[in-house]
Amino acid sequence: MFLPATRQEMQVLGWEACDVILVTGDSYIDSPFNGTAQIGKWLHHHGFRVGIIAQPSIGNPEEITRLGEPGLFWGVSGGCVDSMVANYTALKKRRKSDDFTPGGLNNRRPDRAVIVYTNMIRRYWKSTRPIVLGGIEASLRRVAHYDYWSDAIRRSILFDAKADALIYGMGERAVLELAQALAAGEEWREIRGLAHIASTPRPDYLTLPSFESVAADKEAFAGMFRLFYDNNDPVTARGLNQQHGERWLVQNPPARHLSEAELDRAAELDFEREQHPWHEQFGKVRALDTIRFSINTHRGCYGECHFCAIAVHQGRTVLSRSEASILREAEELTRHPAFRGIISDAGGPTANMYGFECGRKKSRGSCQFKACIGAEVCPALKPSHRRQTELLKKLRRLPGVKKVFVASGLRYDLILADLSDGEAYLEELAAHHVSGQLKVAPEHTEPHVLKLMNKPGKEILLEFKRRFDRRSAALGKKQYLTYYLIAAYPGCSDRDMQAMQRFVSRELHITPEQVQIFTPTPSTWASVMYYTEKNPFTGEPLFVEKNGAAKERQKRRIVGGEGRRGPGQPPPNASV
Repeated sequence: MFLPATRQEMQVLGWEACDVILVTGDSYIDSPFNGTAQIGKWLHHHGFRVGIIAQPSIGNPEEITRLGEPGLFWGVSGGCVDSMVANYTALKKRRKSDDFTPGGLNNRRPDRAVIVYTNMIRRYWKSTRPIVLGGIEASLRRVAHYDYWSDAIRRSILFDAKADALIYGMGERAVLELAQALAAGEEWREIRGLAHIASTPRPDYLTLPSFESVAADKEAFAGMFRLFYDNNDPVTARGLNQQHGERWLVQNPPARHLSEAELDRAAELDFEREQHPWHEQFGKVRALDTIRFSINTHRGCYGECHFCAIAVHQGRTVLSRSEASILREAEELTRHPAFRGIISDAGGPTANMYGFECGRKKSRGSCQFKACIGAEVCPALKPSHRRQTELLKKLRRLPGVKKVFVASGLRYDLILADLSDGEAYLEELAAHHVSGQLKVAPEHTEPHVLKLMNKPGKEILLEFKRRFDRRSAALGKKQYLTYYLIAAYPGCSDRDMQAMQRFVSRELHITPEQVQIFTPTPSTWASVMYYTEKNPFTGEPLFVEKNGAAKERQKRRIVGGEGRRGPGQPPPNASV
């Protein structure tokens, strides 16, 4: 069933009021890939009446009030993407399209959506139930942070939104505990994974430099971010205080990870895998084409790429679902009336991290000064692709399944580091799970830029390309690698882009099309580099391109370079 989005649906269910109302910047797509739907279905599964108001019109009070007032709390999210990232390009130009809005036009999501929606609730409901922020926009802006669009340090979004609480990270456990505490009339400010505003700091928590000090001093900001980043693991993290004027942000330690059984249960809720009919009248959402028949096999990432927020939001520990649960979900997909035999993706933030984890990390937490993977793979990780290889075989053999694609990207260094099962996985992948092109993300080729990104060297990329090409040729398949690359990253100059253009032309035999200009998103090491113009790990000065025209020129160095399409690159209209 869909969660109710209208008063009429509430009446059909016999509900006089909702316990929880979730407000989101996306259209309501009832899918496990939509955070609002996931949290809503999770709460409903545990007995709470949940309604959803998606993309409410700012000037129309009937939209934010149409479900009435919740009995327990409001939940507010900007959507699956930070609203400023969704609304603006890397050069701060307004985006015309939005894959999460009906009809595809970017005309429904306000800038700083979390703040706008909270203000709407306050305007029309005055003194109301607690307003709780969640989702990636709130999660990554929960402490003082650099905001690229205003080129300034902003306060915790809790203060700017004037909300009562914020749930950060993957919120199933914290939001359920909050709902249960409010329903029982119990204290909720101690819940792990939750932040709130207080008049005094917690004496047993670690105190970060204040908002005022980090807004005035770039070195203080970099030091604050190190403390913040190092306290994100549920096993080792301390609670955090941060002063904002006369008040304090109090962030409790992260919520404990879901168990495998809990992860399975959350993934197997009764999702419709469609857009809610009330929103369907305004047009289709393009995002549904990608996610409708995809399966999320795990969450979290080992990578800690310095431009990526997954480490801060989903975490550095990879949590995998059971094989039985994934197969049950695939069988359920085959019964969907629109299913045509194609599972468009079986993966996670990175597909080939399913099914293995460092034993030390599970018991003692993530290493503070050492990444699982980066320039090299930590020997303690012991990557193994055996479980995913067996899973893919079982998925493609299910009745009603014609093809299972792996489309969520790969870490090729993990495949090469897996001396026992890496080749078998690559063979399974090349033989059965590539749709013309396989996505990989080297992001750059120059050693000093790769080090700033925390990415492996280009030699590993070339070795993987040789193996993939050799395997595809042996199978008689015309398959290619698609490379994601970044221009204007901190530390990257025009000369570096010229060097990358020569490399991809001579060694990869391509003229790249998947090149994006770097965007400094909140709560990433790369945004610290961009703002401070220093390497935060060494303190050394760092060249950072901040001129828009020069950023565009860096991109043109490689997209419009002298390289020609060679035998290793598909034509522009090749299927992906």
